[in-house]
Amino acid sequence: MGSSSKEETATDGDTSSGDTPPSNSNLFSEGERVLAYHGPRIYEAKVQKAELRKKEWKYFVHYLGWNKNWDEWVGADRLMKLTEENVMKQQALDKKQGVDKSSKSGRSSQSKPKSSADAKADKEDLKNSAPKGRKRKSDSGVEKDNSSMEKLVKIQIPSTLKKQLVDDWDFVTQQDKLVKLPRSPNVDDILTKYLEYRSKKDGIMTDSVGEILKGIRCYFDKALPVMLLYKKERQQYNEVIHDDVSPSTIYGAEHLLRLFVKFPELLAYVNIEEETLIRLQQKLMDFLKFLQKNQSTFFLSAYDGPKGVSEGKGKGKDD
Repeated sequence: MGSSSKEETATDGDTSSGDTPPSNSNLFSEGERVLAYHGPRIYEAKVQKAELRKKEWKYFVHYLGWNKNWDEWVGADRLMKLTEENVMKQQALDKKQGVDKSSKSGRSSQSKPKSSADAKADKEDLKNSAPKGRKRKSDSGVEKDNSSMEKLVKIQIPSTLKKQLVDDWDFVTQQDKLVKLPRSPNVDDILTKYLEYRSKKDGIMTDSVGEILKGIRCYFDKALPVMLLYKKERQQYNEVIHDDVSPSTIYGAEHLLRLFVKFPELLAYVNIEEETLIRLQQKLMDFLKFLQKNQSTFFLSAYDGPKGVSEGKGKGKDD
């Protein structure tokens, strides 16, 4: 990969450590190839525009090899110089993603967990999530369809929730910490609260919202063991989920948010009319805003340390 000088910039997360670059210094130039955090992964990108906004530099980047639909404005905290050292960090991070990578095709030979979807400094952009408008390599003949479908289901994660994903990734993969289970409120509680919120706001309880929430719950229960867990969380999962226990009654907002990073990938395979898909996307975005509004209540600010003891059942930790 190319090489540019300068050190990597890390997230300025509350809990994930990192040195944030001075907000008034322009670290990257237009046309420069860089490495960018998106979801729990790092991707090669190109800076197309650089603007100073509210005393802070913002960069419009294009993820190389990905649909331009994923072009976006990011802060310097999401970018790193394209140096040999940072490329090695990117490769090391890919290896750590383990299972989460298997569900996506990624740049070059890497797979990507996505859309979802966040490598330590995905600063304001996880997870649990990574741009995705690229054609899928599997099933020849479906490539173009998938690509166009993904355009329809792009889900923009609010910046504060992107940072939540970054912190989540950092706690689990870098600090060897785990979410204390069972969570309260759990996923079922959060979905119920959202239904109450919408009913009050709309004045009536619409069937469509109820159906969508049932769908979110179903997707969550099915997707959690397959694509929403980091390797270090698997032992804990095996300890707390057994018999007829639904993950949505044990896990909370931290893992639910990871699902939204994966939704574009999951919905790309669903046969839904374009108009219906757009309405669904709007409702999912509204739910994300609800999570954001209640972020301090729904999400943990710290996870359990290694060998930590969880209250209630299930604080498994895998080394």
